[in-house]
Formats: sequence, C-alpha cells, structure tokens
Amino acid sequence: MNEIIGKKVGMTQVFDEQGRQSNVTVLEVGPCTVVQVKTIEKDGYAAAQLGYGPQKKQRLNKPALGHLEKAGVEPVRVLREVEIAADEEVKAGDQVTASLFEDVAYVDVTGTTKGRGFQGVVKRYNFGGGRASHGSGTHRGPGSIGMKVSPARVFKGKKMPGHMGSDRVTTQNLRVVQVRPDDNVILVEGAVPGPTGGLVMVRKAIKKAAKAS
Repeated sequence: MNEIIGKKVGMTQVFDEQGRQSNVTVLEVGPCTVVQVKTIEKDGYAAAQLGYGPQKKQRLNKPALGHLEKAGVEPVRVLREVEIAADEEVKAGDQVTASLFEDVAYVDVTGTTKGRGFQGVVKRYNFGGGRASHGSGTHRGPGSIGMKVSPARVFKGKKMPGHMGSDRVTTQNLRVVQVRPDDNVILVEGAVPGPTGGLVMVRKAIKKAAKAS
C-alpha cells in the first residue's frame, strides 16, 4: 500500500543536527482502518477502502452503518479507495499508520485548495489592470476580449472572471523531514494545498525515488 488518508495540521519549522532550518507542513496521517478489500477476481481490480476519523453513529445512514458493521469497523468520517498490489495481503480491520512512510524520502500530497468564490482577473490571474488615474473606468477590468469580424468569437480558455479555488491539486516530491509514528504525524518540507484541518491524501512519490538514502 502506497497511500493513506490524512489531515493538514499546519506549518512550523524544525532544525536538523547542523542547525539548518526547514519550513515544514505537519500532516496527521491515519490511523486508517481497512474497511473493504477489492480483488481482481471479484471486482476486476485490486484496491483497499480505507476509513479515517471517528464519527458519531447517528450521523451515518443505515447503508453506511451496515457496510462498516460488516467489516467490524467503528463509524468513520471519510472513506477512500487506494490502489494496492494484486498479491498484497490486506484484510478488513487492518490498521494503516504513519509507519507506512518510515524510510520514505519523498511523498505526493493531494488536497483541495481554499475556495475564493467569484473573483476578477486581477486576483484570479494577476492581471495588471488599467490606468489608476484620469477617469479610465477600467481600473481592474480585463480589457477587450473581442475578435473583430473574423473569427468573431471569444476563444475557449480566455482568462475571464469566474470561480476561484476549491480545486483538487497535487503537490509532488515533497521531502519527508520527520516521521513520528507514535503521534501518527509526518513533517514534509514545503507547502501543501488546502486549509488547516483540510483532508489530504498522502502517497509515496511517483516521480522520485521513494526510499530515503
């Protein structure tokens, strides 16, 4: 298993043995409980459904409660499927913790960015805006978007005002600075998408060597 559900706790700084400072994001990863295992023979693919975060029983509907009770798992807030190897031995009730990332050098973190609502082009795309004086009337406007007679339309993808944020974003190749299995916490160098307390998916890096040297 290469992936786990977690939560962004916040940012801080740590120092290594040489006194060098690193700005890190604190991620609470797990403990996650395996709720269901998908197999190639039965489902056509290999995956494990993980549950994360305690939840009050009355906040789940009957199908969700029955699904969890069948696996012998306490009510959880979040369910996510993660890919596993076809020959990996995983069963319902297994616990996945931060120890998954011991001896791992880099991770990829996926989260949902902060929602900014409807924004103009100056905030959304960092446009410079128009003149600030002499009554131009176009201080923060996008300017002309027309195409004259030909082709007489606005091209798709034109940078315009619109909804900003709330996008699913993956930050790749974040260096793992520390792993604290007792606290179910890992510290990664750099920023992670999403607000403090936001849900994240943390997996071993795909494009860089996973093992620490």
